[in-house]
Amino acid sequence: MNTPNLGYRAGAGAQTGAVYDEGLRQHMLRVYNYMGVGLVVTGLVAFMISSTPALYVPIFSSPLKWVVMLAPLAFVMLFSFKMQTMSAASAQAMFWAFCAVMGLSLASVFLVFTGTSIARTFFIAATMFGATSLYGYTTRRDLTQFSSFMIMGLIGVVIASIVNIFLGSTALQFAISVIGIAVFIGLTAWDTQTIKEQYAENFDAESRQKLAVFGAFSLYLNFINIFQLLLNFTGERE
Repeated sequence: MNTPNLGYRAGAGAQTGAVYDEGLRQHMLRVYNYMGVGLVVTGLVAFMISSTPALYVPIFSSPLKWVVMLAPLAFVMLFSFKMQTMSAASAQAMFWAFCAVMGLSLASVFLVFTGTSIARTFFIAATMFGATSLYGYTTRRDLTQFSSFMIMGLIGVVIASIVNIFLGSTALQFAISVIGIAVFIGLTAWDTQTIKEQYAENFDAESRQKLAVFGAFSLYLNFINIFQLLLNFTGERE
């Protein structure tokens, strides 16, 4: 008498699991799509600015360059403080704006490094990011145990980078690049695992959309930092 019921429950459980897996796959795909489009926006803005002297000369030859350099940091802080209260539409609009501002900030990269070295570094960064993110998605190991070390490493890299703006030390910049790449690779795996674990099938469409945007924002930041730090090793100056 119980066998049919058990079979029904097993079938229902399998169906529920399949629905969850498909929902999670669509969610992660949405995250990576947002991130990918964000990188395209950043690249297009950076290339457009660097190709137009009428735009980059007034910016990078005046104190305005400091505003351009610090603007992305303001967006990061705004995202952090407003994350819980903003709507999905507002989060998405702010993400695109952030990507455009980051492109403005990265325009100097096209002025300093050759196009070939930028393309090569982008490919290396994409390969490193993809492999690490895949590990974060598939591993069963809880990466939260390493989060405190990664956060401390991130704080150390930020402080050292600010100090080196005034010191201009080549040795310190080398150390910052090495440690920074390791930190952001670790953060990529951790963030990917966190994005995966935060997904819930019973979230409404608004919550899933918002979660996807913030997930893309986190991974985007990791990739951009890996790319910039790698340029210190592989970039060839004009």
